[in-house]
Amino acid sequence: MEIRQDDLSGPAIAALIGEHLNSMTLHSPPESIHALNLDKLKQPDITFWTVWENDELLGCGALKELDDKHGEIKSMRTATAHLRKGVARQMLEYIIEEAKRRGYERLSLETCTPDAFIPARKLYEKFGFEYCEPFADYTLDPYSAFMTKVL
Repeated sequence: MEIRQDDLSGPAIAALIGEHLNSMTLHSPPESIHALNLDKLKQPDITFWTVWENDELLGCGALKELDDKHGEIKSMRTATAHLRKGVARQMLEYIIEEAKRRGYERLSLETCTPDAFIPARKLYEKFGFEYCEPFADYTLDPYSAFMTKVL
């Protein structure tokens, strides 16, 4: 697997982000969906990566700078055909190392509470993320779980 910084211009990543957004609508009401579309992922405070094997897109993830000491994981997604192959684990390891390289002291994320997101929450727990109160501009929401990790 190879992780590459991505400019979000290719059709494969557009399809994967579309799949990601569609999945969110199946499990959460619109006001509780915090996933970003392609345009919002192209902001200067967000760095976006994709995971590839040869010419096949396996997954993606992003790191948003909240301030010079705090980053947020965004858009972690594994393509459905590649679930349970370690794609998310590799992407998460990469993002954590990048956050440390940038000098962040904390890394946080928002994920969903429905059962479909148990595997994601278990992965974050395995990497030392702990449940926390909402951060940045988030507010309490029964469909959101907030997690953070001190680096």
